[in-house]
Amino acid sequence: MTPPYESRYEPWDPARGSEIIAEHAKREGATLVILHALQEAFGHIPEPAIPMVASALNLSRAEVYGVFTFYHDFRAKPAGRHVLKLCRAEACQAAGGDALAARAEQKLGIALGNTTADERLTLEPIYCLGLCATAPSAMLDGRLIGRLNEARIDAIVAETQR
Repeated sequence: MTPPYESRYEPWDPARGSEIIAEHAKREGATLVILHALQEAFGHIPEPAIPMVASALNLSRAEVYGVFTFYHDFRAKPAGRHVLKLCRAEACQAAGGDALAARAEQKLGIALGNTTADERLTLEPIYCLGLCATAPSAMLDGRLIGRLNEARIDAIVAETQR
């Protein structure tokens, strides 16, 4: 399916992936730096990139894959046009976050960790945004949103569907 918008990401290209890897291979903490750079370029970490990173850094594929799977922000598939991250930390859950997450899932027709069929929105969990003193919080495309309630969730979902 063709997305209803122009993708902000490059299509996967092994030559471009090699370029990105080489650009960052000598940096401290190169594994994380490279994975972030690959995701920035391609919108996800393409499966063929894992052995390329491992080879460039003289690591096993398992080591690179372990880093990739450990961090929640890395994706195996590109995200939707918008990314809505709902706080799933205990404080937000205690303040009604479970019901708000369920409401967002119901309205979007997807579960946390998935992307809508039209590729407009990816719904992800995040663990603490530091705004949970009074109500659950979220992040939409990098913008913090505090004091979530049903009306705000509905407005956020509507905003992402335009």
